[in-house]
Amino acid sequence: MGTPAPAQKVRAVIEPAVRAAGLVLEDVVVAAAGRRTVVRIVLDLDDDAIGSLDLDTVGEVSREISAALDAAEPVRGAYTLEVSTPGTDRPLTELRHFRRARTRLVRLVLKDGAVLEGRLVEADADAYVLRDSEGGERSVDPATVLRGHVEVELTRGHDDEEEQD
Repeated sequence: MGTPAPAQKVRAVIEPAVRAAGLVLEDVVVAAAGRRTVVRIVLDLDDDAIGSLDLDTVGEVSREISAALDAAEPVRGAYTLEVSTPGTDRPLTELRHFRRARTRLVRLVLKDGAVLEGRLVEADADAYVLRDSEGGERSVDPATVLRGHVEVELTRGHDDEEEQD
């Protein structure tokens, strides 16, 4: 077995700092950018959290990640560190992605070609439950979902109030 790839080295070095902050290390990419290397880190809240990761927390964890990288030096030479969160354009491909999307408007494309849209109210290994605009709920077997994504909402209307009750 050879030496680990740069992204694996970085992941091993920063994972303890990310976990200590109660976050999930979603992705690590190490790429050449001219004479420098760019280290891109994507962080997310854990599966049970609802809402978004705030910039203050990202900033705090970024400092911890930077200190860990400087101490262990898993990347040769100068590098630029970019720490971000998954955007709304991230495809929903894993159960944890669906769990994180609870309360959001989602669009699912099923393997049979059908397209479903609704507010994701529950997500577990057995079912994704969508609520339509009239309040009706539909359970979807995750095995039938080809792909999913969060729909961008400019306003959420009165649904927020109903979900908090």
